[in-house]
Amino acid sequence: MLKKYAVFFFIFAVLLAFVTGCTNSEESSNSQVREEGTDNSAKTEKKSITLLYSFASKTIDPHQDFMGVRAGIAETLVKIDQNLEIQPWLAESWQQIDEKTWTFTIRDGVTFHDGTIVDGEAVEASFERVLEVNDAIAANLKIETMEASGQDITFMTTEEYPSFLSELVHTNTSVIKIDVENISEKPIATGAFQVVDFTAEAEIKVEKYDDYWDGPANLDEVTIKFNSDGNVRALALQSGEADIAYHLPPEALAPIESSDNLRVESVSSLRAHFILYNANKPALQDVRVRRALDLLINRPVAVSEIMNGHATSANGPFNRDFAFASDEEPKQYDPVQAEVLLKEAGYERNAEGMFEKGGTVLELTLATYQGRPELPLMAQYLQAEASSLGIKINIVTVENIDSYLWEQQDEWDLVTYSVLTAPRGDGGYFLNVAYLPEGSLNPGQIDIPELNEITKQLNVTADLENRVVLQKNAVDIIQEELPQSFILHPHIIVGVNERVKNWTPGAEEYYLITNQMDVE
Repeated sequence: MLKKYAVFFFIFAVLLAFVTGCTNSEESSNSQVREEGTDNSAKTEKKSITLLYSFASKTIDPHQDFMGVRAGIAETLVKIDQNLEIQPWLAESWQQIDEKTWTFTIRDGVTFHDGTIVDGEAVEASFERVLEVNDAIAANLKIETMEASGQDITFMTTEEYPSFLSELVHTNTSVIKIDVENISEKPIATGAFQVVDFTAEAEIKVEKYDDYWDGPANLDEVTIKFNSDGNVRALALQSGEADIAYHLPPEALAPIESSDNLRVESVSSLRAHFILYNANKPALQDVRVRRALDLLINRPVAVSEIMNGHATSANGPFNRDFAFASDEEPKQYDPVQAEVLLKEAGYERNAEGMFEKGGTVLELTLATYQGRPELPLMAQYLQAEASSLGIKINIVTVENIDSYLWEQQDEWDLVTYSVLTAPRGDGGYFLNVAYLPEGSLNPGQIDIPELNEITKQLNVTADLENRVVLQKNAVDIIQEELPQSFILHPHIIVGVNERVKNWTPGAEEYYLITNQMDVE
């Protein structure tokens, strides 16, 4: 009997041990699952955003393309703040020694993404490279010699150059490490983010650089994608494919504005939308023809109907908030006066009602591009107004507007164009690059001797009041000669998912990705 009980208790003990073992095993397994789940959760909780931008980059070499700074990869010695005032960035301080000499002191603790210390010699090497690979920047900086000592870098310019400091805000003056391969696809710089992968004209993937001198970024990863179609960008934001979508067309804003999860940021910009005339085309060399076309532009209608109010009518190249902008009111729409000017220029209507001169109809080719979706609409608007008056305008839409304008200068007469005219809070940059014959933004081959002389005076004038006077005089000449017809100053229209925090778009369009931006 005892033997039977002993067997029973043995079997019970084995079963109990088995069950307990199973239970402990399950608990252990569940615990492991929970812990693994916790770990997996942590891995999947990386903070990331996707930003959709309008203009594709073929390279992210910071010395060749803006996206190096825009993506948070690279930085310049100085930057501008929201008030367009110059502030320290990689340089903690600077001093103008004399009219041609500037010394900058680099912050302690700044490193490249490979951990290399950034000192004066590293900055000098970076500037030697940009002067070699970027002719436009070399012309703008006017650097004659450089000298590095410890954390200091001293620049000597070829001439008295009051604008040297503001020129260093240009993103192509970024400080990068030069003794590395493949700078065009994987530059090593100093920004809060380092490059993971880049596919030309498609996307950039970056991850935070843990040793960033201003503190590690709140975001772990950022993807920047490119798409030239504004409506596609708007739909991507609504579907959740993108968290931030730049340069949205005004007509696509209604569903975004009505969404609880999305918002629209509309920021007054330093940009001007305008018609650029090709100075090499005989018909447009007559200022009366240019003035006639200018009078066909109804600026209030462009602001209200094309931009849905997200813009300000232009009275010249510079936003009217600047002291150096024109005091005049924008030109009024006046097709009657436009017809008078064309007749003064020798044009008469033919049997079809079209203006012609010497048997040749006034027919023009107007180039435009989709990167800024409002520009093709402005082109169509001008085409319709011109047709009503008796001028034939043929519109061509191109993918890469800058390449087209420079490489095929004989094919176009006028173009809808857009430029940051005062990116550093001063008009000197635009007057140099857009009007001097050798200017890097002068595909229309503008050459107005009186304006050139004022720009050269401006380049050696340090006194702010005198600079304002010179720039206002320059604007008066521009508005009289009309090498361009300025239409409006657009707002920067950006769609943002509400999960994005600590971020608003800046008027300068330089610093899109920062270490401060975050997501919920």
